[in-house]
Amino acid sequence: MQLRWFFLTGLCSSLGGSDCIKANAKSCGECIQAGPNCGWCKKTVSDFLQEGEPTSARCDDLAALKSKGCPVNDIEDPRGSKHVLEDREVTNRKIGAAEKLKPEAITQIQPQKLLLKLRVGEPQTISLKFKRAEDYPIDLYYLMDLSYSMKDDLENVKSLGTALMLEMEKITSDFRIGFGSFVEKTVMPYISTTPAKLRNPCTGDQNCTSPFSYKNVLSLTSEGNKFNELVGKQHISGNLDSPEGGFDAIMQVAVCGEQIGWRNVTRLLVFSTDAGFHFAGDGKLGGIVLPNDGKCHLENNMYTMSHYYDYPSIAHLVQKLSENNIQTIFAVTEEFQAVYKELKNLIPKSAVGTLSSNSSNVIQLIIDAYNSLSSEVILENSKLPKGVTISYKSFCKNGVNDTQEDGRKCSNISIGDEVKFEINVTANECPKKGQNETIKIKPLGFTEEVEINLQFICECQCQSEGEPNSPACHEGNGTFECGACRCNEGRIGRLCECSTDEVNSEDMDAYCRRENSTEICSNNGECICGQCVCKKRENTNEVYSGKYCECDNFNCDRSNGLICGGNGICKCRVCECFPNFTGSACDCSLDTFPCMASNGQICNGRGTCECGTCNCTDPKFQGPTCEMCQTCLGVCAEHKDCVQCRAFDKGEKKETCSQECMHFNMTRVESRDKLPQPGQPDPLSHCKEKDVDDCWFYFTYSVNSNGEANVHVVETPECPSGPDIIPIVAGVVAGIVLIGLALLLIWKLLMIIHDRREFAKFEKEKMNAKWDTQENPIYKSPINNFKNPNYGRKAGL
Repeated sequence: MQLRWFFLTGLCSSLGGSDCIKANAKSCGECIQAGPNCGWCKKTVSDFLQEGEPTSARCDDLAALKSKGCPVNDIEDPRGSKHVLEDREVTNRKIGAAEKLKPEAITQIQPQKLLLKLRVGEPQTISLKFKRAEDYPIDLYYLMDLSYSMKDDLENVKSLGTALMLEMEKITSDFRIGFGSFVEKTVMPYISTTPAKLRNPCTGDQNCTSPFSYKNVLSLTSEGNKFNELVGKQHISGNLDSPEGGFDAIMQVAVCGEQIGWRNVTRLLVFSTDAGFHFAGDGKLGGIVLPNDGKCHLENNMYTMSHYYDYPSIAHLVQKLSENNIQTIFAVTEEFQAVYKELKNLIPKSAVGTLSSNSSNVIQLIIDAYNSLSSEVILENSKLPKGVTISYKSFCKNGVNDTQEDGRKCSNISIGDEVKFEINVTANECPKKGQNETIKIKPLGFTEEVEINLQFICECQCQSEGEPNSPACHEGNGTFECGACRCNEGRIGRLCECSTDEVNSEDMDAYCRRENSTEICSNNGECICGQCVCKKRENTNEVYSGKYCECDNFNCDRSNGLICGGNGICKCRVCECFPNFTGSACDCSLDTFPCMASNGQICNGRGTCECGTCNCTDPKFQGPTCEMCQTCLGVCAEHKDCVQCRAFDKGEKKETCSQECMHFNMTRVESRDKLPQPGQPDPLSHCKEKDVDDCWFYFTYSVNSNGEANVHVVETPECPSGPDIIPIVAGVVAGIVLIGLALLLIWKLLMIIHDRREFAKFEKEKMNAKWDTQENPIYKSPINNFKNPNYGRKAGL
């Protein structure tokens, strides 16, 4: 049965392991890259490969290799692994605590560094934990549009430093603030380049400062008063067009970390404006076509290359803001809310707030935007090496879990909340040079990151133990590694026994033809170096083998549509049956269990068991176990008379009971409940029969394993009682009387109905009479009246 299990396991798994065979791997390294379920058998050639099988047959599904007879210790199947190299616990610190930690000493993500060993197709899973630290330092840089329309806003921003410091103390004890301003590129048509307008771009008696692109007024500082002082000295400037050059300023703020003074803490950029923005391509209006280089060009805190480089694109800004962990807050007026909300959707970890017409609500806007940004964590990974994929699953608050893109983030996170992420890293191919790679995963807007070193398993351990110029490879013409020869250049063959110059020799072909045959390798393979290498079939489960590829494992006899009936292995077109099976198609079972009759005898002792089916030798018996007999009495009827005579001393065999009915043991019981019940090991029959007095008696008949018959009989038969005469007579008399009364009532009812119908008929005829009883309808008067027609006429007319 173990051999059968191996065969079925190998057959089923090979359906999924066909990729291993199709890879046509010539070495162990190529094999393990074909798929995570592929293994390489390094057992020596003569012990494992069948004659005619190529070296690539060593590569197969693991279960298939076992079924082919490859010992587990000889199967190369390296697996991936993960190792945590740095694992500092997340920081638990409350605001106002005595200890004052440096930003780099605060940990919000765990672990920090891992090593993954990846095998192609086999994912490695890592778990990350993120916890928002309380009292985490914050750097906030306020970038303001100083075009003329922002004049009244500047007055409110001048006192922003100390006021914002007081509010931010409620969130963190380590807060720094900086200030920068922007207007527009200093070329036409964005500004007027006439000398007078360059000195004062405003009209009338307004005193405005010269136009500029971007100016870093104050680097990040913890002194709120200094912020108020320097911002109070700023003056409004002006430009010609409505969109501003804010993107140039954002780019410089992001990439000029040293000049701005960014620390590795939470970085916030507040972008305040009442206008739209220019972006990549708009520079052509001023003759500027060179794309923005994304580098810092601050000299004396002024952006000096605005006339040389175009505006950055949105994608370029997204990249630089992400690289420098800067979270952006767009504080814009109601008029441009829709524009900047669309921009927010393109820039991760950004927020939009509605700025009042004079910026009076800017502090509350910043606090609300910060709370919104800090309550969401989004994981981002660096550029992945070729062939490496990564997937995320999040485990957020309140049991909220997500996968795919939503698996990267968790929302509604409060300070002190802990969330987890499950990350799968998979290598789909090995790098060409096999070098190690590094990827980094970090939460957007935070400086902390997880470093993951990737090592790729592209070779087997046994390859490092290979023997160059091994005698096993035809006089040293190859390296013997992992149980096979890897031939030197110019040599081919399973044992490197041929030179490439000899491959097409006709003398070699003679070794590949069977005696008295003209077919090379039986037309099922190629002749290489005088040896047949059998070809592969489209169905990888079907294999040619043999010295001349004359054998196969798919042309054996079939049963029920299966090769060897599914009960054997086809070897060289002959079925090798599993134990308990025989026949040319292994369709004959030697198991006698299907032939077992209910009495425990094979074929009821009336036949022979052949291939799991009873062949009944007694012509009276039929059925799958020779237990059906149309002309035979049943067990109950057969033993009825003997049980009757022994238990009750009556019946047809009463006189001969001692001679004919002593072949069973009899036990009396008090009631039917005391009889043996089904479930006992011996075959049991329950019987109910009538005796000569028409009484029912109950008994059971069984035969134990020793062939002894046992009868249990209820000692008191159930006899029918005689009829009760009085109720019967009374019932008959009552029935006759009731029937007579019923008939009389029916007759009376019919008579009443008849009389009523006659009376109604009479009344109807009486009403239909046409004459009065006081006059004779045939009386005629004797008087006749005649009228003279000339009566009344005048004479002479």
